Amino acid sequence: MATISPFRGVVYNPEKINNFASVVTPPFDVISEEDQQKAYDRHPQSIIRLILGKKTESDTSENNPFTRAAGFFSEWLSKDILVQDKLPSFYLTSVEFSFENKPIIRWGFITLVALEPFEKGIVIPHERTFSKVKSERLELIKACRANFSPIFSMYSDQQNEILNLLKDAVSGKNPDIDFVDNKDQCHKLWRITDVNIHQRVPEAMQAKKIFIADGHHRYETALNYRNWLQKNITDFSSDHPANYVMMYLSSMEDPGVIILPAHRMLNEVSATDRAALIQKAADYFEIVKIPFENDVRENARIEFIAMLRSNTSKTNIGIFMKDRQKFYLLKLKGNVMEKVLEDEVSESLRDLDVTVLTRLIFMKILGFDQVRLDNEKLIAYSSSDQEAVEAVAAGRHDIAFILNPTKIEQVRRIAEEGRVMPRKGTYFYPKVITGLVLNKLS
Repeated sequence: MATISPFRGVVYNPEKINNFASVVTPPFDVISEEDQQKAYDRHPQSIIRLILGKKTESDTSENNPFTRAAGFFSEWLSKDILVQDKLPSFYLTSVEFSFENKPIIRWGFITLVALEPFEKGIVIPHERTFSKVKSERLELIKACRANFSPIFSMYSDQQNEILNLLKDAVSGKNPDIDFVDNKDQCHKLWRITDVNIHQRVPEAMQAKKIFIADGHHRYETALNYRNWLQKNITDFSSDHPANYVMMYLSSMEDPGVIILPAHRMLNEVSATDRAALIQKAADYFEIVKIPFENDVRENARIEFIAMLRSNTSKTNIGIFMKDRQKFYLLKLKGNVMEKVLEDEVSESLRDLDVTVLTRLIFMKILGFDQVRLDNEKLIAYSSSDQEAVEAVAAGRHDIAFILNPTKIEQVRRIAEEGRVMPRKGTYFYPKVITGLVLNKLS
């Protein structure tokens, strides 16, 4: 069902870039303004200039972050800072990292995947996207005609057939790329040019579905770009590179696939709404309060998180507000969501903590409408509960909602049912690095 293909990737030239850690970044959507500036300062040819260029007050339709990215891309190719491989490859990668003080390794491979509309059930999403983000990504891909970031997707392979084929192909070979990034994560990449593997791996993938883990905006943008090309160029055909998109594929069964929670931090929640929130929530939740004095907030936070994590079989949601010296732990009462939503959503979605947060707290209790939920400027995300709490305590946000992570089994079930989660229902860790391999679409 899924069609994949090796390709001639574009990579940084090791003769020009001697430290890959200085030019790679995470995907654009998890880069803060501070991290953007650090990436700019780290290297003049950092991938940041392509994926998340700076905006200026003098930007025009002819000179803006997207056109400047296209200029950098063209210049770096002409100067051999970026070079295109001569032979098609699958790009096997590993990332070694620490999680909860344990060493972890996640395997994956970078390939091209044929674009399929979601309704065909071959490439399957699991969450909603922001409209504005997609429009900005479309302008970037129109200007640059390239995929700069692989979309992180998964497939099920309980026998580990595909990864074993790829690992056997590089057995005994040194990686082509090997570096440690600024988060102490070790990245390795091997090119696989063996035509036998190029045949066997796609054959093994044909019976599989692909589940998008991270990169829904980029996938939908790739679809939109292909549709735009079909309408605007006369020689568009089934052979055009825009019929494919670059993906990083990892097995769902890989022990290195880790999901972190995506905590929410809200802006423009009035003092009146914050004051009424806990009182209204008492109709639906059992509420535990954990007070603290200013000098012992951290001890209270640790106790609060331990309580939140102690029972992940039921919905527990944590709250911290900028004007309250206490944490709140909300424990959902039995059958509440069935009564609130009735038959509006499936059982698989009703059971999700992010559904409880979105439909019950955000929409019913706080009264948010879809326009408010679609405004990415009014909501921020963090995978760190400590960072979320500190951001609210510092006054950068009004309120933080702290969640437990979604389970991989829940993601699989929802995707297979053809349903979608609320936005940012998952945070796959670590993010797939951007800058290892790029893909030209012309």
